[in-house]
Amino acid sequence: MSDARRGDGLPYRLVATDLDGTLLRPDHTVSARTRAALAAATGAGAAHIVVTGRTVPVARHIFDDLGYRGLAVCSQGSQLYHAGEQRLLTSVTLDRKVAQLALEKIEAEIGPLRLAAARDGLDGEVLFGEGYRADHEGMPLVRFTDPAELWSQPLSKLYIQHAELDDDALADAARTAVGGLVGVTMAGAGLVELLPLGLTKATGLSMAARRLGMTAADAIAFGDMPNDIPMFGWAKHSVAMANAHHDLKAVADEITASNTEDGIAVVLERLFPAASG
Repeated sequence: MSDARRGDGLPYRLVATDLDGTLLRPDHTVSARTRAALAAATGAGAAHIVVTGRTVPVARHIFDDLGYRGLAVCSQGSQLYHAGEQRLLTSVTLDRKVAQLALEKIEAEIGPLRLAAARDGLDGEVLFGEGYRADHEGMPLVRFTDPAELWSQPLSKLYIQHAELDDDALADAARTAVGGLVGVTMAGAGLVELLPLGLTKATGLSMAARRLGMTAADAIAFGDMPNDIPMFGWAKHSVAMANAHHDLKAVADEITASNTEDGIAVVLERLFPAASG
């Protein structure tokens, strides 16, 4: 990551990018063009911060592939990770008693849920239960059969699925049932999540920016899913991918090309001309 003090006069001193559906292509790689565009931005003095719903254990192999060594906001804002030093700077866990109560309230309204849970820490596993569609790339998955296992260690978040409701409907139902107890967000297909109340990508990104001496006025943010809405509200300029969820497009300042068509590079090449050549 470049020294932020070199960023005077830049259109944006902070480039915040989501991973899945945004920086990453469907095969979970980053194109040469997008890598070059990010390199041009950071070479000019801007800072690049990855802001992802993935927990640190699920994101680390992506950081390694990118050669990413800066700050990363993980687990929807509950974890701040220094990729270069491979250490957690902050980590906020989900209150397990509150989470149990939230699950009871949701199930009272819509019936049984299929569950998974991300354990806290650098090596936190993802536990998944009966019926849960555990097909999320990069998750170190461990099946649980005894419900007590779910609550035996600190958790970053819970994942919930429903046999009949789609992701949007499930997120809406959960938010209505327990919005005052936990945070509820939809991060992608099959990824409705219960989080510590008040934590979002915006809170995590704000914390990371302060460490670099920056504010929202310095930031441009890229994303594709409803979990990026708080980050879009925080950053000075927000860019939704062409493949983004309609709720995110509705609040974006700009819509770029899709993640398969180098949408991030399209914007950065305009803002940092060195990116194009």
